[in-house]
Amino acid sequence: MMAWTLLSIAFIPNNFILSYTMREIKTVLTIAGSDSCGGAGIQADIKTISSLGLYAASAITAVTAQNTMGVRSIEAVSPAMLSAQIEAVLEDFDVKAIKIGMIYNSENVTAIKKSLLKCNYQGPIVLDPVLVATSGDPLSSDNLINAMKTELFPMATIVTPNIPEAEALSGMEVKSIDDMRHAAKKIIADTGVKNVLVKGGHGLGNEMTDILICENGLERLYLNQRIETRNTHGTGCTLSSAIASYMTSIKSLRKVIKHAVQYVHWAILCAKDLNTGHGHGSLNHLSRPIRLSSTEIVQTNVSSD
Repeated sequence: MMAWTLLSIAFIPNNFILSYTMREIKTVLTIAGSDSCGGAGIQADIKTISSLGLYAASAITAVTAQNTMGVRSIEAVSPAMLSAQIEAVLEDFDVKAIKIGMIYNSENVTAIKKSLLKCNYQGPIVLDPVLVATSGDPLSSDNLINAMKTELFPMATIVTPNIPEAEALSGMEVKSIDDMRHAAKKIIADTGVKNVLVKGGHGLGNEMTDILICENGLERLYLNQRIETRNTHGTGCTLSSAIASYMTSIKSLRKVIKHAVQYVHWAILCAKDLNTGHGHGSLNHLSRPIRLSSTEIVQTNVSSD
């Protein structure tokens, strides 16, 4: 077969133009930390983005040594190396959305901002202000919060804190849905971010409530029954990367979050009885993978000259 193919090409006239099509795949860039046990961080993001039919690119902010029971150590990537990763991707790929997760220190906050401005990135940015792991271990340095609020929040399309993170960002106690609403409004007023989704997974009761508050006054509640399982490691990472993924094809933020919340709920449900590690196990990101999807057909001509 190879010999016949080569023989066929040899007889193509010099003035013949071979026309073929290439599929352009939507790319989502995740900027986050690496999780050695694979349930959260970059690993969860890549699984999520890929399972939703998109191409996942990544820039690693920090490397963690952790498992389902806790975080053992963290080592931040240098700002220069982080910038090099981001710029390498943005200069080559037509990135449709960016998810930013664990950053760890203020120096890398600045590096992210400078690289996004240098590459003139204009697309949506989903910022998940990761401060603490599911195990309760800290994933941030002391000065990270102020750096994120002043440098990255104004650039973000949406910020997605859980209840403890919303308390740290707003400086107020969050014990109810009304508190979640007030905390989101305070974060918007203090930082200039346009949209805040406060996640209610850390709340009590059988029903979980996520609340979206927008600068323009839009407010939406997303309700789900709590699933009894210990396998919730990486839930926030998964939700934020799902939001970024759906933003590549859906314009309505309300509908984007609805689909992302449903995806996470299903991933938890499909993992609830799985045994992965001895602590908080991972979600089942690949329970319903979507085939890698193309966005448009690009006509390319190749001359035999």
